[in-house]
Amino acid sequence: MRTQHPRDAGPLAALSPAESARLMAVIREAALSRGRLPLPARPVIGASWDRMLRLGLDPDHGRAPRPLSLDELERRRRQTRLAEVLPTLQNGLLEAAEAAAHIMIIADAEGRILWIDGHRGVRRQADGIALVEGSHWAEDVAGTSGIGTALAVKSPVRVHSAEHFVSAFHTWSCAAAPVHDPRDGRLLGVIDVSGPAGTAHPTVLSLVTATARWAEGELRLAHSRELEGLRAVAAPLLARIHGKAVVVDQDGWIAGVTGVTPRERRLSLPKAPYDGPVWLPALGACAVEPLPGGHLLRVLDGDTSEGGGPAGWGDLLLDVRHPHRWSLTFSGPSGTWTHELSARQAEVLLVLAAHPEGRTAAQLAQDLFGDPTRTVTVRAAMSRLRGRVGAVLAHRPYRIADSVRIDVATPDHPTELLPHSSAPGVVRLRTEP
Repeated sequence: MRTQHPRDAGPLAALSPAESARLMAVIREAALSRGRLPLPARPVIGASWDRMLRLGLDPDHGRAPRPLSLDELERRRRQTRLAEVLPTLQNGLLEAAEAAAHIMIIADAEGRILWIDGHRGVRRQADGIALVEGSHWAEDVAGTSGIGTALAVKSPVRVHSAEHFVSAFHTWSCAAAPVHDPRDGRLLGVIDVSGPAGTAHPTVLSLVTATARWAEGELRLAHSRELEGLRAVAAPLLARIHGKAVVVDQDGWIAGVTGVTPRERRLSLPKAPYDGPVWLPALGACAVEPLPGGHLLRVLDGDTSEGGGPAGWGDLLLDVRHPHRWSLTFSGPSGTWTHELSARQAEVLLVLAAHPEGRTAAQLAQDLFGDPTRTVTVRAAMSRLRGRVGAVLAHRPYRIADSVRIDVATPDHPTELLPHSSAPGVVRLRTEP
């Protein structure tokens, strides 16, 4: 029985590669002409085609930006954390790629190809479509592809033959999976295995996905070792402090505490350099002192408002302009911090921003799930969110705190507002003037 990945399922899954390629070509032509489709494309492919049509991308050739210079390519290779797991990626994929007459590709979060290795003959073929080190394969450049679409949806994707938006790539099949930095959830890039469509096998997506998770595990272990080193530095320092203090690494992960018990293992830190006291959602006002590999945060009791937030007025910016990346930024008298949001957190905050009067647990359950009885799930999600962003949220009912003003930065096109969300409250906002 054929093994299917969730993003590989659909009516074409039972066909041979050659049969599915022929049918996909017909489906693509109908989609480009906005005609009636003989079969629907897979949702991830159809959604990508719609994005390309809105962009006006050339369906025959895409765009051809200049490749990176050698100096810039080397700079990106040195700076990316993907370089730390390059041996892991090669061990997981290279032998299988060469045996299948395919190539292994590693691209950064912008879709720039950093490394290519694998079957020599296929590499020569790849040169003909600018699939080379330093080239740009984001969706808005190369259209629907394993690299670009996996970056866009932040999920493993297989793109076979005529599922590519650009016809020049129809003789290719590719499978790609994103790799995230476990320290902050940031997208580092994607790993991809590509080759001739006629010899492609659908199980390659499972191999690529497993290798991406393996690489993330290696990065997680490396981060654990870094935290252990910071704890060794922090322990004698914290033992001499009378009061409340927390030691964190550069990304806010807690390495030691005294006199205080934060609710989360990671704190949201300001991105700008620290100049004087800062206000943190989990601790209040803090003095910041540098440490090797991190910071010492001394809690300044009495510098927060009665509700536990920053003393005085504050501003929030909920940024949901990007279809796959969202953030919440607080600015106030004690400083600025930014928290990267999950899809669920972005949905919650978007709904609360649209309802300044607040929402009950039942109303939020209806907004998020279309089911007002799912209040237990809502309360758990709100508890986690309050643990990250602190007193900028109030409850009974759930709302943005009265002392905080919120602005929302939305995309130019209403359909790009959290485009993968099916939450009824978000769907409503996409259609409201």
